[in-house]
Amino acid sequence: MDYSTEAFLAAFKRFSSRRGLPQCIYSDQGTTFRGAAPAIVGAVQSAQPDPDFQNFLAENRITWNFIPPAAPHFGGLWESGVRSVKHHLRRVIGAHTPTIEEFTTLLCQIEACLNSRPLSPLTDHSDDLASLTPGHFLVGSDITAVPEPTLLNLNANRLGRWQLYQQMLESFWKLWSSDYVTSLQQRSKWRSRHKPVRVGQLVLVRNENTPPTKWALGRIVKCHPGKDGLIRVVSVRTASTTLVRPLIKLAVLPVHNNDTAGNGATSL
Repeated sequence: MDYSTEAFLAAFKRFSSRRGLPQCIYSDQGTTFRGAAPAIVGAVQSAQPDPDFQNFLAENRITWNFIPPAAPHFGGLWESGVRSVKHHLRRVIGAHTPTIEEFTTLLCQIEACLNSRPLSPLTDHSDDLASLTPGHFLVGSDITAVPEPTLLNLNANRLGRWQLYQQMLESFWKLWSSDYVTSLQQRSKWRSRHKPVRVGQLVLVRNENTPPTKWALGRIVKCHPGKDGLIRVVSVRTASTTLVRPLIKLAVLPVHNNDTAGNGATSL
């Protein structure tokens, strides 16, 4: 793998060709990024001598932000995602050696899985089960995968090469999605009362059988408090049925509706 500035510039060009030119970039202070930052900004600024274009660049120029040296926790938001992908990717690939085409295809499918995760209710309507995802910021809608029959139960020796990497994708999805739901369910010591769930709230239902990029979402339609008044069980309406589930089988989305706004606006 090439860690030179030229290699990163090539990767940046591929990214910009798919996603458009970014206005703001955040990174650590690696030598690769340090070398690329002035090259990219200089290339954009000198792209056209036309004054109108220069005015456009002044309004839409690229700003490169570096986190402090020896402080990777400043980039915890993206570092945790990268670590999770690397960890599960090593587990599913194992001793296999993919070609560049196979590996690129697998990574693109994994990218779709990560960008399909639900972040917040898309609307405050009680009948709407749609959620806001990173895909909405990238393509304007949900990111979905091509529907294919599952290969998880088949022996790898019976699969062709492309089927093998499809099985790897399913294995990655099963491991990563389970970790993501678990991260949303993290609870501290029960020394103080947490904010209870409420009717109409959009939640993620834990389901190990959903295919890649598909999430089981539902709206709480009824709470079942115990004798002490605490809610541990709720009824959840999904797209196909109504389920009774304990709270440990549900995960509240990481971005909540702003309760103090009073108008159902979503706080991001």
